[in-house]
Amino acid sequence: MPTTVTLLATSAMGLESIVANEVKALGYEDVQVENGKVIFKADVQAIPRCNLWLRTADRLKVIIGEFEATTFDELFEQTKALAWHEYIPEDGSFPVTGKSVKSKLYSVPDCQSIVKKAIVEKLKQKHGVASRMPESGALYKVEIALLKDKATLTIDTSGAGLHKRGYRIGQGEAPLKETLAAALVQLTNWKPDYPLVDVFCGSGTILIEAAFIGQNIAPGFNRSFASEEWAWIGDKRWAQAFDEAESLANYDQALDITGSDIDPKMIEIAKNNAMEAGLADLIQWKQMQATDFQPKVPNGYIISNPPYGERIGDKKQVEALYEALGETMRLHPSWSVYVLTSNEKFESLYGAKATKRRKLFNGFIKVDYYQYFGKHEKKGES
Repeated sequence: MPTTVTLLATSAMGLESIVANEVKALGYEDVQVENGKVIFKADVQAIPRCNLWLRTADRLKVIIGEFEATTFDELFEQTKALAWHEYIPEDGSFPVTGKSVKSKLYSVPDCQSIVKKAIVEKLKQKHGVASRMPESGALYKVEIALLKDKATLTIDTSGAGLHKRGYRIGQGEAPLKETLAAALVQLTNWKPDYPLVDVFCGSGTILIEAAFIGQNIAPGFNRSFASEEWAWIGDKRWAQAFDEAESLANYDQALDITGSDIDPKMIEIAKNNAMEAGLADLIQWKQMQATDFQPKVPNGYIISNPPYGERIGDKKQVEALYEALGETMRLHPSWSVYVLTSNEKFESLYGAKATKRRKLFNGFIKVDYYQYFGKHEKKGES
């Protein structure tokens, strides 16, 4: 059984550095950042801890091996040479998925079938099984990823994607992924003792993620993971990780968080999602137009993912909202404003150039994160 592992946290494009910072914050130093992934070496305890704590990663996988492969023979022999028996038991269920980019072995179904055969051969040999593997036990989802003839073989430890926190019982038409919502909060310098508002709150995802961050609640505390069933990790390690998460949560941290939306149905959905997340009393919800928002206190933060106005007929209305928001916030220079949108004219509509802009993707939509830093009226801002 392995005592140390090489882990791969997958990431949406543009969020890799945030995922890497989260991995380092958990105490894992040997971190390598590549397109769409963060790779690091760690002890086995990192599997439960990272699944519970990584807010912005999509999945956590164990890398079983990497090698060059330009023929099916090479793929078979080198896959078979890996220590699959250390990870997958005799009754383990191990479906194989695959992808191939710019590689000689471009037929994904063939690669999947060869990898499956190689693993079966290795497991039969090591577990002393003569006939078919039963595959009636825990799930070990294997992936063969080929990039420029380099094969990477992994097993997924997460199960459902890490964005599935378990609280979203309802959502709107264009929901923001929980992982991106958490990244939007982490890209600001908001602290839990400052007011936070989302004037286009939709199903409440940004504010729910902010409340988790504000009270240091592990985002995975309310769900299960595929690797909880793996004997080589064991119940004890999972219990330790859940105990650690419970002991680090700061449920007494007061929060001033408010979400508003013009649609009363969305406010109802947001309330229910917050209740499901165990945050019912921490977030205030108001049904109102974004243009009616007027800050009552200084030094607050707005983090919003407003409508983008991409549908014909919505554009003028949405652009008028951007203008109105800019007019309001110019009267409150101590407030910081963070807006995610695909509208390239946002700065001219809002009426000010952003302090900072960051290119991101909301699903497959290219977006910019416009960041306006407020001039705080009191000392103590880091």
